[in-house]
Amino acid sequence: MEPFFAKKSLGQNFLKNPHIAEKIVLAGNVEKGDVVLEIGPGKGALTHALLKAGAKVTAIEADMRALEILEDTFPNEIKSEALKLIHADMREFDINTLSLIKTQYKLVANIPYYLTGQLFRAFLSHEHQPSTLVFLVQKEVAERIARSKKESLLSLSVKAYGTPKFVETVARGNFAPVPNVDSAILAIYDISRAKFKNVSEKAFFECIHIGFQARRKQLFGALAKIHVKTCVEEAFLTLNLKKDVRGEDVPIDMWLSLSALIADCPHQH
Repeated sequence: MEPFFAKKSLGQNFLKNPHIAEKIVLAGNVEKGDVVLEIGPGKGALTHALLKAGAKVTAIEADMRALEILEDTFPNEIKSEALKLIHADMREFDINTLSLIKTQYKLVANIPYYLTGQLFRAFLSHEHQPSTLVFLVQKEVAERIARSKKESLLSLSVKAYGTPKFVETVARGNFAPVPNVDSAILAIYDISRAKFKNVSEKAFFECIHIGFQARRKQLFGALAKIHVKTCVEEAFLTLNLKKDVRGEDVPIDMWLSLSALIADCPHQH
């Protein structure tokens, strides 16, 4: 077989350290019988660890060359239906065609960096969410979501659905080709819609998008541009929020309460 060179266009950085693959599986608490969706399995390092843990894996791969390697590597697992391979590009793939999403499943993947935001959105907000999500992402992104004292659109979008945890830094030398930055294992646990009991997802996301349109600006001013000022004032008073607070300094639970109150405020004419 010809040497397999990574394609830049697919953002391929293959995981070559089996210990890291095992740590990702551990982070997902993957056990025998778990149904797991893997995106971008590449040469199969993580696939191998998932199958070893006893999971039933559906893997979606855009690169035909990688699929051929996976077929050669896991013939018995494919035959026994422990592994199902799908040739597709996640950017154009319809998640609803996956039969596994109707059951309880976990999403575990070493994803191309450029897909991170899109995949968080697609799966966390999907009607059939995974129960747990574990991604290898850029270290900086994992820190922004799980460790930063400042909130962002991304961190709030994740925290609205689950509990993020920065599991471990993964040095760039664990990949081939070597990426320009270090990665990290990021897990999101207890994924559900429990936080949306008192506010709709639509109202929450509208509110945080207004609040972060100008990140350095004060939150009150941003909301009062869109909604009737006296109503916004009342919401801030109810929640004991200072008028000079910035969106990045407001924690998720406060954002949820605020968006519920703001949803009832009329728009400016």
